[in-house]
Amino acid sequence: MKLLFKQRFFSWFDSYDVYYEDGTVAYTVKGELSWGHCLRIYDSRGACVGTVQEKVLTFLPKFEMYEGERYVGMVCRKWSFLRPKYRIECCGWNVEGDFLQWDYTLVGTSGVVARVWKEILNWTDTYVLDVADPADALRVLMFTLAVDAEKCSKN
Repeated sequence: MKLLFKQRFFSWFDSYDVYYEDGTVAYTVKGELSWGHCLRIYDSRGACVGTVQEKVLTFLPKFEMYEGERYVGMVCRKWSFLRPKYRIECCGWNVEGDFLQWDYTLVGTSGVVARVWKEILNWTDTYVLDVADPADALRVLMFTLAVDAEKCSKN
């Protein structure tokens, strides 16, 4: 299953639309005013299904992930010199790839969970999320939002 994740061109806070391959809306992501990034994920009916919340006052960036109100894990930036590296404290997933080029793979115990890459030559940030199991789509989206928010914070 592929999802197309596009940042909105005009918005005061981080706002994104996430589409299925056929062009229908899968999720809408809206940023909120808070200390650190707070991104709420809504399904196509407008119900809040997830949140990515940056923890403030940490040495390296950390983002908590919630499905509804339930805490499901954290994405943490690891200490590294040349390339950014991340640790996912959720689902037993690992991250492999080239974050400088915005291309990476999420790998679980049973194999590849998702491949994520950034499309270039677009007006706004645009990612493709190729998710092996549709049940993992929300968590893959939350991970991608956390990495994008961390990179935007540095710039």
